[in-house]
Amino acid sequence: MTAGGLSIRVDSGAPVPPFEQIRAQFADLISVGRLREGDRLPPVRQLASDLGLANNTVVRAYRELESAGLVHSRRGSGTRVASATGAVDDNARAALAERAGEFATAARLLGAGDEEALAAIRHALASGDRPRDLSLP
Repeated sequence: MTAGGLSIRVDSGAPVPPFEQIRAQFADLISVGRLREGDRLPPVRQLASDLGLANNTVVRAYRELESAGLVHSRRGSGTRVASATGAVDDNARAALAERAGEFATAARLLGAGDEEALAAIRHALASGDRPRDLSLP
């Protein structure tokens, strides 16, 4: 599905569920700035139809995005990208990159592929779990 120059695809043969594929692609588009605050996501019915999926699959993806604070939905005005929360400073960014590298190494040692590792990170972010003993500068 292509809308406004953005392409969303679902691989029905992938081990990652379709809702997670949709959620991950929108989250990535938001994180790299291709979708900005106030941009509207495609209507649920349109996206579901374009991708050949059930409406509830897209609804779940949008709910996961909303739970993560990336979008907000309002009946009648659709789903829009939420405002960015506090920016990460350089020290925190460096610490985050270091931890991401450690996670990538651990994922490889466990035999996880890229999609499995990314799905694990996305799930952790979406679930809102925050380790109590982890502190970033």
